[in-house]
Amino acid sequence: MSDEQDHGWAHPVERLEVGGVPPEALNLNVAGRRVSGVLQGFGPAYKKTYQVRLGGAQVTPAQLIATWKANYSAFWPDKATLYAPLAGLEPGDVAIINSNESGIRLSTGVMVIYADDESFAFATAEGHVFSGWITFSAHLDDDGTTVAQIQPYIRTSDPLYEIGFRLFGSRKEDDFWGSTLERLAAYFGVETEAERESECIDRRLQWSQIGNIGKNAMIRSALHGMKRPFRRRTRSR
Repeated sequence: MSDEQDHGWAHPVERLEVGGVPPEALNLNVAGRRVSGVLQGFGPAYKKTYQVRLGGAQVTPAQLIATWKANYSAFWPDKATLYAPLAGLEPGDVAIINSNESGIRLSTGVMVIYADDESFAFATAEGHVFSGWITFSAHLDDDGTTVAQIQPYIRTSDPLYEIGFRLFGSRKEDDFWGSTLERLAAYFGVETEAERESECIDRRLQWSQIGNIGKNAMIRSALHGMKRPFRRRTRSR
Protein backbone atom coordinates (compact mmCIF):
# COMPACT_ATOMS: atom_id res chain seq x y z
CA MET A 1 0.00 0.00 0.00
CA SER A 2 1.38 3.42 -0.92
CA ASP A 3 1.74 6.32 1.50
CA GLU A 4 -1.04 8.15 -0.39
CA GLN A 5 -3.48 5.32 0.31
CA ASP A 6 -2.44 4.59 3.92
CA HIS A 7 -5.63 4.35 6.00
CA GLY A 8 -7.61 5.91 3.14
CA TRP A 9 -6.11 9.40 3.46
CA ALA A 10 -4.28 11.19 0.66
CA HIS A 11 -0.76 12.37 1.34
CA PRO A 12 -0.66 16.20 1.73
CA VAL A 13 0.59 18.07 -1.33
CA GLU A 14 1.85 21.62 -1.76
CA ARG A 15 0.43 22.04 -5.27
CA LEU A 16 -2.02 20.02 -7.34
CA GLU A 17 -0.72 18.01 -10.28
CA VAL A 18 -3.00 16.87 -13.09
CA GLY A 19 -2.30 13.85 -15.26
CA GLY A 20 -4.14 11.66 -17.74
CA VAL A 21 -6.65 14.31 -18.80
CA PRO A 22 -8.68 13.33 -21.89
CA PRO A 23 -8.48 15.71 -24.88
CA GLU A 24 -12.11 16.83 -24.51
CA ALA A 25 -11.51 18.14 -20.98
CA LEU A 26 -10.81 21.85 -20.50
CA ASN A 27 -7.89 21.85 -18.09
CA LEU A 28 -7.76 25.27 -16.41
CA ASN A 29 -7.50 26.51 -12.84
CA VAL A 30 -6.26 23.26 -11.30
CA ALA A 31 -2.63 22.40 -12.01
CA GLY A 32 -0.37 24.34 -9.66
CA ARG A 33 -3.22 25.39 -7.38
CA ARG A 34 -3.50 24.54 -3.71
CA VAL A 35 -6.33 22.71 -2.01
CA SER A 36 -8.73 25.22 -0.44
CA GLY A 37 -10.46 24.29 2.81
CA VAL A 38 -13.19 25.99 4.80
CA LEU A 39 -10.65 28.15 6.63
CA GLN A 40 -9.44 29.59 3.32
CA GLY A 41 -12.91 30.63 2.07
CA PHE A 42 -14.66 34.00 2.17
CA GLY A 43 -18.37 33.60 2.89
CA PRO A 44 -20.29 32.14 5.83
CA ALA A 45 -19.61 28.44 6.44
CA TYR A 46 -22.35 25.87 5.90
CA LYS A 47 -22.81 22.22 6.68
CA LYS A 48 -25.30 20.74 4.24
CA THR A 49 -26.66 17.21 4.25
CA TYR A 50 -28.49 15.40 1.44
CA GLN A 51 -29.80 11.84 1.78
CA VAL A 52 -31.82 9.20 -0.04
CA ARG A 53 -33.04 5.90 1.40
CA LEU A 54 -32.88 3.01 -1.03
CA GLY A 55 -35.85 1.12 0.36
CA GLY A 56 -36.25 -2.28 -1.29
CA ALA A 57 -32.93 -2.13 -3.15
CA GLN A 58 -30.65 -5.12 -2.60
CA VAL A 59 -27.42 -3.14 -2.39
CA THR A 60 -24.93 -2.85 0.45
CA PRO A 61 -23.21 0.44 1.33
CA ALA A 62 -19.92 -0.89 -0.09
CA GLN A 63 -21.59 -1.95 -3.36
CA LEU A 64 -23.27 1.44 -3.67
CA ILE A 65 -20.00 3.34 -3.14
CA ALA A 66 -18.15 1.13 -5.64
CA THR A 67 -20.82 1.87 -8.25
CA TRP A 68 -20.86 5.57 -7.40
CA LYS A 69 -17.10 5.93 -7.73
CA ALA A 70 -16.97 3.99 -10.99
CA ASN A 71 -19.79 6.04 -12.61
CA TYR A 72 -19.51 9.31 -10.73
CA SER A 73 -20.33 11.80 -13.50
CA ALA A 74 -23.20 9.66 -14.81
CA PHE A 75 -25.26 10.65 -11.76
CA TRP A 76 -24.60 14.37 -12.10
CA PRO A 77 -27.19 16.60 -13.77
CA ASP A 78 -26.56 17.38 -17.43
CA LYS A 79 -23.89 19.91 -18.47
CA ALA A 80 -21.46 18.90 -15.73
CA THR A 81 -18.65 16.35 -16.04
CA LEU A 82 -15.87 15.17 -13.76
CA TYR A 83 -12.80 13.82 -15.56
CA ALA A 84 -11.03 11.45 -13.15
CA PRO A 85 -8.04 9.13 -13.66
CA LEU A 86 -8.95 5.78 -15.21
CA ALA A 87 -8.06 3.95 -12.00
CA GLY A 88 -11.02 5.62 -10.28
CA LEU A 89 -11.44 8.01 -7.38
CA GLU A 90 -8.54 6.99 -5.14
CA PRO A 91 -6.80 9.01 -2.41
CA GLY A 92 -4.54 11.62 -3.96
CA ASP A 93 -6.29 11.64 -7.35
CA VAL A 94 -6.91 15.07 -8.90
CA ALA A 95 -9.95 15.43 -11.14
CA ILE A 96 -11.00 18.13 -13.61
CA ILE A 97 -14.55 19.48 -13.49
CA ASN A 98 -16.17 21.08 -16.54
CA SER A 99 -19.66 22.54 -16.40
CA ASN A 100 -21.78 24.93 -18.42
CA GLU A 101 -22.63 28.00 -16.33
CA SER A 102 -24.79 30.57 -18.15
CA GLY A 103 -23.02 29.89 -21.44
CA ILE A 104 -19.55 29.80 -19.86
CA ARG A 105 -17.61 26.55 -19.89
CA LEU A 106 -16.36 26.55 -16.32
CA SER A 107 -13.18 24.62 -15.59
CA THR A 108 -12.14 23.79 -12.04
CA GLY A 109 -11.18 20.73 -10.05
CA VAL A 110 -10.98 18.72 -6.86
CA MET A 111 -8.61 16.39 -5.07
CA VAL A 112 -9.70 13.09 -3.52
CA ILE A 113 -8.56 13.48 0.09
CA TYR A 114 -10.10 10.27 1.45
CA ALA A 115 -11.60 7.04 0.19
CA ASP A 116 -12.58 3.69 1.69
CA ASP A 117 -15.20 1.03 1.01
CA GLU A 118 -18.12 3.11 2.25
CA SER A 119 -17.12 6.74 1.59
CA PHE A 120 -14.94 9.14 -0.35
CA ALA A 121 -14.29 12.87 -0.01
CA PHE A 122 -13.19 15.75 -2.21
CA ALA A 123 -11.39 18.98 -1.33
CA THR A 124 -11.78 21.85 -3.78
CA ALA A 125 -9.00 23.60 -5.68
CA GLU A 126 -8.34 27.32 -5.24
CA GLY A 127 -10.69 29.32 -7.45
CA HIS A 128 -13.56 26.84 -7.17
CA VAL A 129 -16.97 28.26 -6.35
CA PHE A 130 -16.60 26.83 -2.84
CA SER A 131 -13.72 26.37 -0.46
CA GLY A 132 -14.12 23.23 1.59
CA TRP A 133 -14.71 19.54 1.27
CA ILE A 134 -17.56 17.23 0.30
CA THR A 135 -18.05 13.73 1.67
CA PHE A 136 -19.98 11.03 -0.21
CA SER A 137 -20.97 8.04 1.88
CA ALA A 138 -23.38 5.17 2.40
CA HIS A 139 -24.58 3.43 5.57
CA LEU A 140 -27.34 1.22 6.91
CA ASP A 141 -30.14 2.83 8.91
CA ASP A 142 -31.86 1.21 11.90
CA ASP A 143 -34.11 -0.80 9.56
CA GLY A 144 -31.18 -2.19 7.58
CA THR A 145 -31.91 0.04 4.57
CA THR A 146 -28.96 1.46 2.67
CA VAL A 147 -28.80 5.27 2.81
CA ALA A 148 -26.70 7.35 0.40
CA GLN A 149 -25.50 10.72 1.65
CA ILE A 150 -23.67 13.82 0.43
CA GLN A 151 -22.36 16.21 3.08
CA PRO A 152 -20.52 19.41 2.08
CA TYR A 153 -18.69 21.68 4.56
CA ILE A 154 -18.20 24.80 2.48
CA ARG A 155 -17.79 28.56 2.18
CA THR A 156 -17.98 30.54 -1.01
CA SER A 157 -14.46 31.30 -2.13
CA ASP A 158 -14.72 35.04 -2.79
CA PRO A 159 -17.15 38.00 -2.75
CA LEU A 160 -18.41 37.47 -6.32
CA TYR A 161 -19.28 33.86 -5.62
CA GLU A 162 -20.94 34.94 -2.36
CA ILE A 163 -23.23 37.37 -4.20
CA GLY A 164 -24.25 34.64 -6.62
CA PHE A 165 -24.75 32.17 -3.78
CA ARG A 166 -27.12 34.51 -1.98
CA LEU A 167 -29.11 35.35 -5.12
CA PHE A 168 -29.55 31.87 -6.58
CA GLY A 169 -26.53 29.68 -5.91
CA SER A 170 -27.67 28.12 -2.63
CA ARG A 171 -30.87 26.80 -4.18
CA LYS A 172 -28.97 25.70 -7.27
CA GLU A 173 -26.46 23.82 -5.13
CA ASP A 174 -29.27 22.07 -3.25
CA ASP A 175 -30.96 21.06 -6.50
CA PHE A 176 -27.67 19.78 -7.94
CA TRP A 177 -26.85 17.42 -5.11
CA GLY A 178 -30.47 16.43 -4.54
CA SER A 179 -30.80 15.49 -8.21
CA THR A 180 -27.51 13.59 -8.05
CA LEU A 181 -28.78 11.38 -5.23
CA GLU A 182 -32.13 10.86 -6.93
CA ARG A 183 -30.35 9.67 -10.08
CA LEU A 184 -28.20 7.37 -8.00
CA ALA A 185 -31.28 5.89 -6.34
CA ALA A 186 -32.98 5.46 -9.72
CA TYR A 187 -29.97 3.45 -10.94
CA PHE A 188 -30.84 0.91 -8.23
CA GLY A 189 -34.54 0.99 -9.12
CA VAL A 190 -35.70 3.36 -6.38
CA GLU A 191 -37.76 6.43 -7.21
CA THR A 192 -37.54 8.88 -4.31
CA GLU A 193 -36.87 12.49 -3.37
CA ALA A 194 -33.71 13.51 -1.56
CA GLU A 195 -33.93 14.89 1.96
CA ARG A 196 -32.10 18.20 2.41
CA GLU A 197 -30.76 19.99 5.48
CA SER A 198 -28.65 23.11 5.79
CA GLU A 199 -26.95 24.59 8.85
CA CYS A 200 -24.89 27.78 8.97
CA ILE A 201 -22.00 27.02 11.30
CA ASP A 202 -20.19 30.36 10.99
CA ARG A 203 -21.93 33.52 9.78
CA ARG A 204 -18.78 35.62 9.48
CA LEU A 205 -17.38 36.96 6.22
CA GLN A 206 -13.64 36.36 6.13
CA TRP A 207 -12.45 39.62 4.60
CA SER A 208 -8.85 38.47 4.98
CA GLN A 209 -9.58 36.07 2.08
CA ILE A 210 -10.87 38.72 -0.34
CA GLY A 211 -7.78 38.17 -2.48
CA ASN A 212 -9.21 34.81 -3.55
CA ILE A 213 -11.04 36.69 -6.28
CA GLY A 214 -7.78 36.79 -8.23
CA LYS A 215 -8.08 33.01 -8.73
CA ASN A 216 -11.82 32.96 -9.48
CA ALA A 217 -12.28 30.02 -11.87
CA MET A 218 -15.45 31.49 -13.38
CA ILE A 219 -13.71 34.73 -14.36
CA ARG A 220 -10.67 32.90 -15.71
CA SER A 221 -12.82 30.44 -17.66
CA ALA A 222 -14.85 33.30 -19.17
CA LEU A 223 -11.67 35.11 -20.26
CA HIS A 224 -10.36 31.89 -21.77
CA GLY A 225 -13.58 31.50 -23.76
CA MET A 226 -13.44 35.11 -25.00
CA LYS A 227 -9.91 34.57 -26.31
CA ARG A 228 -10.82 31.39 -28.22
CA PRO A 229 -11.64 33.10 -31.57
CA PHE A 230 -8.31 34.92 -31.48
CA ARG A 231 -6.43 31.69 -30.78
CA ARG A 232 -8.14 30.02 -33.74
CA ARG A 233 -7.31 32.96 -36.01
CA THR A 234 -3.67 32.86 -34.95
CA ARG A 235 -3.39 29.10 -35.61
CA SER A 236 -5.00 29.47 -39.07
CA ARG A 237 -2.37 31.92 -40.29
